[in-house]
Amino acid sequence: MRNRMRNRTWIASAGATVALVMATGMYVQALETGHSDGGLRAAPGRVKSAATDGTCVGTRPVGSLPGDDDGSPLERVVTHIDQLARKKYSDVYTGLSVTEENSATDVWRMPSTAFDEEICGAVVRGVTVRLHDTDVSGKTLDALADRIGDDMNRWDGTFQMREVGPDERGFVLVGVDDPDKAGPILEKAYGENNSRYIKVEYADQAEALDAD
Repeated sequence: MRNRMRNRTWIASAGATVALVMATGMYVQALETGHSDGGLRAAPGRVKSAATDGTCVGTRPVGSLPGDDDGSPLERVVTHIDQLARKKYSDVYTGLSVTEENSATDVWRMPSTAFDEEICGAVVRGVTVRLHDTDVSGKTLDALADRIGDDMNRWDGTFQMREVGPDERGFVLVGVDDPDKAGPILEKAYGENNSRYIKVEYADQAEALDAD
């Protein structure tokens, strides 16, 4: 099971009512979601999700990083990296995910020797950090995801947009009811440059919110 520290916007509908739900912080998603990759709207090689560009194996004592007494070594490392990234390296940081079974975290970032050195220098014993290259920052993906989410009603009558959110691997995931129809429309709407970072795939309809 992999935990991804990103935000995702879910769009739920019941009849004519559409609700926008923000799922913030850490959410859990199975490694095999059953989604198709057929709607990837990025040039080959632009979106990297598997290749590892560097690995750091922890050697420092667990207590060298702050954390709750009952916090795991992995939790300490993940918290440290995310805080470091957002404070000092937001221009190159894309995102991270956690694989608890292997006590490992994957960090996606634009290549940065300084960032890599700080990450690897902080990893504690029992934890592995895998580094992956991207060519886009999380800030850029957040802005693109917000723009796409704001346009959700624009596509009424052509396709249903059901979820939008930046993915730590370096793209914005757009979940729709009909990827074959939505993909070319979104590519044309957001232009060639932005479309390199848009991945369109099928998403089930989210449950509607109670009207209480």
